[in-house]
Amino acid sequence: MAGAMDIEDYLAQGGVLTSPANVPARYRGELLRLMASFVDSELAASAGFAASINFAPGIKERIAASRITLEKADHAERVLAVMAEFGTDTARYQRQHDWAARVARDADLGAVRTGGDMRLSVFHYPIDGWADAVVMNVLMGLATGVQMTELTRLSYAPLAEVFRGIAPREARHAALGVEGLERLVADQAGRAAAVAAVAYWRPRVAATFGVAGSARHGMLARFGLRHATNAELLARWQAMVAETLGPAGLN
Repeated sequence: MAGAMDIEDYLAQGGVLTSPANVPARYRGELLRLMASFVDSELAASAGFAASINFAPGIKERIAASRITLEKADHAERVLAVMAEFGTDTARYQRQHDWAARVARDADLGAVRTGGDMRLSVFHYPIDGWADAVVMNVLMGLATGVQMTELTRLSYAPLAEVFRGIAPREARHAALGVEGLERLVADQAGRAAAVAAVAYWRPRVAATFGVAGSARHGMLARFGLRHATNAELLARWQAMVAETLGPAGLN
């Protein structure tokens, strides 16, 4: 117990851990929860964008959707490899859920996880057409960019290093979405579809930041697994959304 407390003090002061062998039990549980949420979200996102490839209006757009589909699955595999070091059966893990499963379009889950896996609630909603896919990718891509500022400085060094490799590719996914959005709003029908998609996805992506004043934040901050609060991350995302959608006239 004394050793565990010493490690928690070390983490609270900005220390890092490098091996499953030296992590306290509670830290281990929170770290695995964090990794599972990321893996499940990436697998669900990959499945969703796979279905969107055939919505693409041209070859360039098909390539972008295919790239996102591939790389999100690859990101899941990278983090799953870290989970394996903690004893996770990765082969069983990958097939235990239907990553393409979605709820009804008009469902309202808020931030609640459902369906038995740990994906963020936004990845339970179906994508309906190309404009919907583009807008969802832009809004969620910006949210992922904000979350990466946390994930790349986790106190578990091997995982932080994995996220530092993932972050530039996730940023590129968001950039591909912005490029697609610019093409989409170039005509009246595309703009109308984008406006509807923003209205649908914006509150659902906002919900992924969780509730303000989360009771668990203090513990996660002491472990070095969180730094900014949910409210701070949400505010950063809202500012980025306003800056991104403004030039397209979609705010």
